[in-house]
Amino acid sequence: MKKLKVSITGCLGRMGTQLIKTIKKNKQIQIVSVTEGKIGEKRKIGNLKIQKNSINAFKNTSVIIDFTTPNCTIEVLKIAKRLRKKVVIGTTGFGLKQEKYIKNISKFIPVLKAGNMSLGINVLIYLAELTSKSLGSKYLIKIMEEHHKHKKDYPSGTALMLGEGAAKGRGKSLKKIMGKKLLNKNNFPFGKKINFSSKRKGEIVGNHSVLFSNNMEVINLTHNAYDRSLYSEGALHAAQWLTKKRPGYYSMRDVLNI
Repeated sequence: MKKLKVSITGCLGRMGTQLIKTIKKNKQIQIVSVTEGKIGEKRKIGNLKIQKNSINAFKNTSVIIDFTTPNCTIEVLKIAKRLRKKVVIGTTGFGLKQEKYIKNISKFIPVLKAGNMSLGINVLIYLAELTSKSLGSKYLIKIMEEHHKHKKDYPSGTALMLGEGAAKGRGKSLKKIMGKKLLNKNNFPFGKKINFSSKRKGEIVGNHSVLFSNNMEVINLTHNAYDRSLYSEGALHAAQWLTKKRPGYYSMRDVLNI
């Protein structure tokens, strides 16, 4: 079987390192190049020379997997467009103009963008939307998330994605029904809006729950992550799926066919 040739941007970052580690165990995928914004003293990863983002770095790849920064991702997309290469984007934090640019680029090359590459989390987002729509406004919603003590931002990006799914089920934007955002609080009530509870402790990879209640029952949709490799596995699954696609703007929901 012919191996899928991929390039990894941000190869020295947390996700770049994890992707390389995961690919070493995958006989169907081959890394042909790795890039980094600031190379520093480390010049190689295995037999691969660390390069800057360039036409030369990406010319022999089929899919570029990008977990970097918004500005770096835009730079990668410009090169990908010239070379007609497919791109999987796991980077977050884009501004409105950057989001618009990405969608415009997808008219020329296949682009898959997701704030979370976990297959399970993306199913959970879909279930949150479906449950919210089915139960209606008589059920109140709250979202809980736990992460390791090193994570500073809250609620997590994934918790907000779950909130967006639940809000979409109600036909509203999360901005309109965003409630309280609590950190390390034991008392966490339901409210008329979607409340968020975040906890930071230990080395937790990531736990997320969406709860619905009407005072007579509680429905709890939960996802617990135990290994960070689930994100790299999801990204590789997305890359393999994208190889057969024409230019367009895709998400993990497309990959999962939901």
